[in-house]
Amino acid sequence: MLRLDYLSERPNLPLLQVTDALAQAGLESSNLIVGIDFTKSNEWTGKFSFHGRSLYHISNTPNPYEQAISIIGRTLSKFDEDNLIPCFGFGDASTHDQDVFYFSPDEKPCNGFEEALDRYRELVPHLRLAGPTSFAPIIEMAMTIVEQSGGQYHVLLIIADGQVTRSVDTASGQLSSQEQKTVDAIVKASELPLSIVLVGVGDGPWDMMKEFDDNIPARAFDNFQLFSSSGSSDGGAGPALRRSSSVSSKVENPVQGLIAYCKRSQQLAFVRKSASDAGFRFLSSSASRIAAESESDDLDELTEICRG
Repeated sequence: MLRLDYLSERPNLPLLQVTDALAQAGLESSNLIVGIDFTKSNEWTGKFSFHGRSLYHISNTPNPYEQAISIIGRTLSKFDEDNLIPCFGFGDASTHDQDVFYFSPDEKPCNGFEEALDRYRELVPHLRLAGPTSFAPIIEMAMTIVEQSGGQYHVLLIIADGQVTRSVDTASGQLSSQEQKTVDAIVKASELPLSIVLVGVGDGPWDMMKEFDDNIPARAFDNFQLFSSSGSSDGGAGPALRRSSSVSSKVENPVQGLIAYCKRSQQLAFVRKSASDAGFRFLSSSASRIAAESESDDLDELTEICRG
């Protein structure tokens, strides 16, 4: 799991080093979209990881959402060609699991991650947290943005405190309404040059979300990746990476998984765009093979560490 606080604790890992690593990995450009979870569970999922406070507690110390926006936003925004970041919220009393709202009242994108952070801090005191949790609306909005851009490669960064809502009445082996809509949106989004990165903040749990990710049906490519800031799926805040002698130095930087994922997705987007004048809608078997072969060893190693 990607541990965001580990990055912030590393003074010897400056932003320039991270962006250089991204460039060396082949990530030349991307367009960033941000979606923030405003569901009510944020009020109690900081019990262990945020000293019992709401994950939306605003003070002089950045809360987990501010940390995620800042660290990941700074990293990826360096590769955003115009530095304009469409930012949205979902799950509050005005949107529930049906819609999203713009951070900006005039529905304009934020000018860089700094403005995104400013707007976040301005919005939080005025929002009423609600639910249920569904990622479908924000994924659908991202798809619209990609289509309107003429098929430019985008990264959708979703920051959330928990998994998609699953009712106790949902039978084993079945999906809740929110889960089904999210799955359908992820599958449909794989037809576009869009990578979806879910960064989990707070206590979790994330076990269902990891299983959810592993069992999404056939897609044009693996367009959905889960990272957790707590480094644990059992409610604790244990170490994100197992630091043993068998761990390669290549994964000392925990953002390496994100680097590899974005690199692979961008390569696939290029293959898809070059494959046919019809655009991104159709993916040949040869393109699928090329994309699969481009998968980074770094991501494989990080995956093994996280699953170990």
